[in-house]
Amino acid sequence: MWMCWPCLQRAAMTDRLRLRLRASLRLLISAALLLGLVWLLDPLEVWASWQAARIALDPWWLAPALLMVLPQLVLSAWRWRFTAGRLGMALPMRRALGEYYLASFINQVLPGGVAGDLGRAWRHARWQQAGAAAWHAVLIERLSGQLAMILLAVLGVAASPALRAAVIEHGVTTSAGSALLLLVLLGGAVWGWARMGSRLRAFGRDLKLALIQPDVLAVQLVLSLLLAASYVLVFVCCARAIGVARPLAELLPLLPPVLLAMALPLTMAGWGVREGAAAGVWLLAGLPPAEGLAVSLVYGVVVLLSSVPGGLLLLRRGGVLAAQAGEALPPRR
Repeated sequence: MWMCWPCLQRAAMTDRLRLRLRASLRLLISAALLLGLVWLLDPLEVWASWQAARIALDPWWLAPALLMVLPQLVLSAWRWRFTAGRLGMALPMRRALGEYYLASFINQVLPGGVAGDLGRAWRHARWQQAGAAAWHAVLIERLSGQLAMILLAVLGVAASPALRAAVIEHGVTTSAGSALLLLVLLGGAVWGWARMGSRLRAFGRDLKLALIQPDVLAVQLVLSLLLAASYVLVFVCCARAIGVARPLAELLPLLPPVLLAMALPLTMAGWGVREGAAAGVWLLAGLPPAEGLAVSLVYGVVVLLSSVPGGLLLLRRGGVLAAQAGEALPPRR
């Protein structure tokens, strides 16, 4: 079949321009959020907090934070492999681990924090010729992780008297906002079901197979709770590394809500959103928000550094990935 190659080239250029615009927008949002946060909290206070953190920096706490990435990736790859297996797809552990390393790096350096996951889903779909099931597997295993983090966040609020009091104090506003959000989500679900009924029903079947069945849900929750707990521990290590010596009973409940906020794909790898959430949670708990900002910044740097092996893997596999991307284009006529 004849195809207009110049038309395809123009379409590709338009797509690249759109991606660059989105990337630039998310970078601007991250920068605006960080600068706005510093301005709101008082630049002098933030600077003093950052200087104190720099002086107190303890590499003996940073080391375990960085080393914890390997077991995190192993658990993540195992969860993905388990999910894919439930949907009838093969996924060797070695391949899953390599793909997760690669995805973690891409999620850090590309806007939105999901490009790496989209890439591994696409490559798995091509390798297994599985179509939608491969995409569903990635979506379901990430959903499993968010459910676990929501559970930890709820437990954290319940365990912190200060956060619990703040939630109760703002309960009316929160309830109204939650009800409005629920109505919007339900309306969106009904509209989406009407337009994409068959696709959503297929996803619903896969969701039942890979997440909702009781025996499967138990496995998913155990893996995801272990992962969520490890993210919290990395945050604790970052706090200790800059001299935040608050008791664990006071510190631990603050962290899951901050990590949960990173799920919003609005900025570059969560930068800005995470720091805003940390400052807000610290403030609700009656603690200095600049301290929460400093801990969150260190956490962001640690996560970025820990993703570097994925960048090395990208360089090693760059030719293969480029070839795969080229195969996706129609031949020139």
